[in-house]
Amino acid sequence: MGVGKGERLLFFLCLAAALLGLALIYSATRYDPDLHSLAAKQGVALAAGVGLCLVLQWVDVRGLLEGLWWLLPPCAVGLLLLLVPFGNDDGTGNRSWLALPGGLFNLQPGEVVKVIFLLLLALQLRKLGERGVNRPGSVALLLLHVGGLCALTYGVSGDIGMVAVYLGIYLVMLWSAGVHPLWLLAQVGAGVGGVVLLWPRLPEYVRSRFQVVWDHDADPLGTGFQQGRSLLAIGSGQVTGQGFLQGTQTQSPSASALPARHTDFLFSVAGEELGLVGCLVILALLGAVLLRCVWLARRSRDPLLSLTAMGVAGMFGVQTVLNVGMCLYVAPVVGVTLPFFSYGGSSLVMAFGAVGILCSLSQGKLGGNGSPLEGITAPGRGRLGTFPKRRYVP
Repeated sequence: MGVGKGERLLFFLCLAAALLGLALIYSATRYDPDLHSLAAKQGVALAAGVGLCLVLQWVDVRGLLEGLWWLLPPCAVGLLLLLVPFGNDDGTGNRSWLALPGGLFNLQPGEVVKVIFLLLLALQLRKLGERGVNRPGSVALLLLHVGGLCALTYGVSGDIGMVAVYLGIYLVMLWSAGVHPLWLLAQVGAGVGGVVLLWPRLPEYVRSRFQVVWDHDADPLGTGFQQGRSLLAIGSGQVTGQGFLQGTQTQSPSASALPARHTDFLFSVAGEELGLVGCLVILALLGAVLLRCVWLARRSRDPLLSLTAMGVAGMFGVQTVLNVGMCLYVAPVVGVTLPFFSYGGSSLVMAFGAVGILCSLSQGKLGGNGSPLEGITAPGRGRLGTFPKRRYVP
């Protein structure tokens, strides 16, 4: 099996993003001797992720999924349940990590489950698409899938950010498979209604994170402090930035400087040290990755590849929107990494793993001369043109 030019381009775009992220993590951690090892750890994770991606390109992932898909649900549930007795918060407040032997690295099961989820959802949508994804029974099965996963994830870890990413992947993949907009709107409406009903029962710190987004003056020195410093850092960088390794807040050891600068607010580090130009480069790299995933989905002759590619695009897209939104103070702080950039070994390894899966699935499954977006909303065939025409059943 050979890897095509489209897949090679996707791999090198991701690698370029990860290398730039590694440089920013180095800058964001050099102010504190206790954090000096984090850039090296991210380098190890990058090497592991690249290795996994290259290995997966030469593995028959399709065959493994077809034959051993039934192992994925118990693996996902088992990983999440390990958080009950062994989980730790790694200083974030969410019980989302497992300490690996040796104590040098942590594993975030939610990152692994994220990729398992989109693969299982792709298989499920392909199967349901054979008889119609818009049948009420099909929609109910899909809703049960995502609802059960989100409830389990929040129940064992309290990680709202990961739940939001799961939901984003779910909506993108259902739209891509041709699920009628009315079904999607109904599910979104039900989700919003559920949040309204559960709002009084959510922890106070969670509610306050949403409240400060609606009203920046609600708690500027408390819950809103992180995002206030983030805006200050991005604004001070102006067009070209203060210079790499020269950021006022990025290089300051003061407790009042930019917090979580190597994780949640790495985009703010880029804004301060590299300016608007640096931020646009980051967004351009991630945008190119997303478009390449859509290109693979559109050019595919296979529903499994199309749906998986759109799931990966949805995963990266939702994470980018949430993370950049946090840094710009237009979204609550929910602990979502910026794909390929933010510090986080589990996130980086699984991001490259998802790319490797796409490369494997695409072997011999691309064709056609149309543009990447041509016919993406063709009625009745799934919005990627991969399913036979089905009549909408409300």
